[in-house]
Amino acid sequence: MKNKVDYQLELDQIRNVLGYDFMALALVESAEFDYVIKWKYASGNLNDRFKRIVLRSGRGIAGLVFKTGKPLLLSSVRNQVGLNHLFKYPIIKSEELASIGAVPLWNDARVAGVLLGGFRSGLQVNEERLEALKKYAQKGIGDLNGKELLLS
Repeated sequence: MKNKVDYQLELDQIRNVLGYDFMALALVESAEFDYVIKWKYASGNLNDRFKRIVLRSGRGIAGLVFKTGKPLLLSSVRNQVGLNHLFKYPIIKSEELASIGAVPLWNDARVAGVLLGGFRSGLQVNEERLEALKKYAQKGIGDLNGKELLLS
């Protein structure tokens, strides 16, 4: 019998080690004709609104990272997104984030999730912090193995 994966515990541990104010994990679910991405777990969250956010590939932070398979860095939401465009990024708005980094979570050469870390004030996500987030994602989280390439 397989143990149930405790994503919440892993997310709490990663947030504590890396020192983020907020951390969230979005997982991909297949929908009838496409994929949808949902924020499933959060640590350091202000509320549970993240659970109601449903994104399609290419939309929102999780959707962009899922579609491109590349990390996303917004060291200053105010300067890079602007307050008038926050509606495109509901997780930033609902969690009052000022700086975020998001990385793809790979599983057997496919993007299966997105790991996001953010700060509300003071500290900013920079290249160094994004790289640390990437290293955690590459180790694998839960039953996602972190493998971007499969060698045959």
